[in-house]
Amino acid sequence: MGDNIDEAKGRVKEAAGDLSDDQDLKNEGRVDKAVSDVKEKVDDIADKVKDRIGGREDSSDTDRA
Repeated sequence: MGDNIDEAKGRVKEAAGDLSDDQDLKNEGRVDKAVSDVKEKVDDIADKVKDRIGGREDSSDTDRA
């Protein structure tokens, strides 16, 4: 959810910068959107790693029984 907020803030800043011809604000919005994308990708990778680790732990537990 936080990623969506960061992306929305970035879109608003970029649009405001575009409307006001403020290139710095527009660039700041682009950076905010990029940060949101990176956070989302890191979260996806972390979820995949957790799934793999969790899957291995489950299978090793059944091997011991």
